[in-house]
Amino acid sequence: MSTNDKPTVLIVGAGLGGLMLGALLEQSGVPYIIFERSSSLKPLGSAMAVGPTLLPIFQQLGIYEEFISIGKYLTHIPSFKESNEILCPLGATDFRPIEEFTGYGQYIVARPQLHELLFKQVPAHKIHLGKRVLNISEEDDKVTVHLSNNKTFEGDIIVGADGAYSAVRQRMYEQLKVEGKLPKSDQEELPFSCTCLVGQTRVLEPKEFPIVEEEKCQVVSILSDNKPFTLDKTTSKAGLEQRFRNSENSGEWGAIPALTMCDETKAFPILLNGEMKTMGDIYDLTPKDMISKVMLEEKMFKTWYYGRTVLLGDACHKLNPSGGHGAVTALHDAIALANLLYAMPTSTSSDLTGIFEEYQKERYPAVMESYNNSRFVAKVSDRGIIGRIVLYLITEMPMWLWRLAHALK
Repeated sequence: MSTNDKPTVLIVGAGLGGLMLGALLEQSGVPYIIFERSSSLKPLGSAMAVGPTLLPIFQQLGIYEEFISIGKYLTHIPSFKESNEILCPLGATDFRPIEEFTGYGQYIVARPQLHELLFKQVPAHKIHLGKRVLNISEEDDKVTVHLSNNKTFEGDIIVGADGAYSAVRQRMYEQLKVEGKLPKSDQEELPFSCTCLVGQTRVLEPKEFPIVEEEKCQVVSILSDNKPFTLDKTTSKAGLEQRFRNSENSGEWGAIPALTMCDETKAFPILLNGEMKTMGDIYDLTPKDMISKVMLEEKMFKTWYYGRTVLLGDACHKLNPSGGHGAVTALHDAIALANLLYAMPTSTSSDLTGIFEEYQKERYPAVMESYNNSRFVAKVSDRGIIGRIVLYLITEMPMWLWRLAHALK
């Protein structure tokens, strides 16, 4: 297929996965358009880890040096357990063996900064902000999106990169359900077992917080002593999910409940600048509109594509963030899908089905491994024997065994 014959890709969602796909298609000369329902891209979110599985791709995109400039080098994550408001060291997770085997380090980066970096890789005229997709229609040789401003766009492929409550997935599943082709598990609610607060402090001045000038990133894991916010609980989602979708200011998920949760957790002890502080000290440094209360959903969908529609990221797999793999798997999805779209022989329905099938076949085992790893790491918060075993393995595994584990992979 010549460059002029490349399929036109309609991407719904300008999150990390959607922007990564757009950046890669831009490099490979595949035409695309991105639609984002928000009128502006809000810099929400927390920090995330990026390492050897993505840094070579950043080099190919020409953004490696800029990424390094906004990231913070990470070698260890020490863990502590609170005991009567005293923090007792438990050990540390060591990432150096990974760098030894790959040649690339691990970095912590503010998610909004990574989002902005990827956003800059996509020409402004190819991102349509404030454009909600109302409907999707499909014929044998094309797919059409109908937007909230009464405009329509035609393409060969539509990619649902619009998050855990993906409108693209919902419309695709509705069609599959009518045709009796949707697996029962894909018809079930998106479950979650806990919630969390995420946010970003204001920029900290080095004179006040010398820790920010340290060469290596300081990430600390602290397990509470008999406090309610380290306990997972299975929650019925029927009512909560609907309120979450209907309103950003709904009774469970708006700004007020987030601040209420801050009040309930402000006494939690932390290490800051090498001194014993509390989460309240962190909240005081954080603009209130930069704090969000979010659900930690977990689900692996079985159906990732149908017809000319395909999903990536949270739209087809939602991971518990304990393992730090959620956003990274979305970026990996984008890489795999971009490579396959570039190599497409034609944009016929049969070739699309083959490409999408290969995409899911490639990604599903890797995502399932990340899904299971995230659930494993989340067990650290369990107060029973499983939690103690997991914590021991994470913090006390000898270096020779870490190196052996990475060599076997």
